[in-house]
Amino acid sequence: MKGKLIVIEGLDGSGKHTQTVKLKEYYESIGKSVKMVCFPNYSSPSSSLVKMYLRGEFGKKADSVNPYASSSFYAVDRFASFKTEWQDFYENGGIVIADRYTTSNAVHQCSKLERGEWDSFLEWLFEFEYKYMGIPEPDSVIYLRSDLETSQKLMTARYNSDESKKDIHERDIEYLRRSKASADYCAYKLGWNIVECIENDTMRSVDDIFSEIKKLLFLSDC
Repeated sequence: MKGKLIVIEGLDGSGKHTQTVKLKEYYESIGKSVKMVCFPNYSSPSSSLVKMYLRGEFGKKADSVNPYASSSFYAVDRFASFKTEWQDFYENGGIVIADRYTTSNAVHQCSKLERGEWDSFLEWLFEFEYKYMGIPEPDSVIYLRSDLETSQKLMTARYNSDESKKDIHERDIEYLRRSKASADYCAYKLGWNIVECIENDTMRSVDDIFSEIKKLLFLSDC
C-alpha cells in the first residue's frame, strides 16, 4: 500500500526545515507512521557532486553548470535516499515529509533559463526523475512564499553574519531574484499549495504559518 509524500518547498531562509520538523512532530502526536527526509542529503556520499557544485568547484557562479547537468546531481542524491532510506517505509503506507525535493530542481534550475524554455525544462525534469529514475511524485507540495529581503536577513543570521559561509546560490543575489520568479511561476503552474509567509513586511510566526499548512493538508484538528 503506497504511502504519502508531502514536500515543503521555498526559497532559502523561508522556514522549510522548521515547518518540516513541526509537521513530522504533529503526525507523530496523532499516532501516524512518519519519516522526515532532507535534500540535499549532505550526510550521504550521494551528495558529493552537489557539494562540489555548491562550493564552486565547477565554476564560481550558479549558472556555470547548465541546468540539465546540475539537475542530475540533485536527482541522483534523491534516488539514493529513496532506495536506501525510505522506499520500503513509503511503499508500506508510511508518510514521508521532504524538506525540498524535485520541486527544488524546478525552482533553481529554471532560473538559469530564458522564460520561454521553462515549460520544456519542467517536462524533461519530471519525466527524468519520476519516470526514468523512478522516485515517487509528491501527493502535496507546500510552497512557503517569502521575499528575497527577508530570506537574506534570515540566512545572514543563520551564518552569524559570516557571508563566506554562503554557497554559490546563497551569495548570488541576481540568481536568487530569478529563482524567486521561477518559484512563483512553478507554484501557480503546477498547482502547489501557496502559504504567504510575509504579512505587513514581516515574517509571520512559525505557529501561524504551521496552522495554515495543517488546513491545506486537511488535518483533523484544524
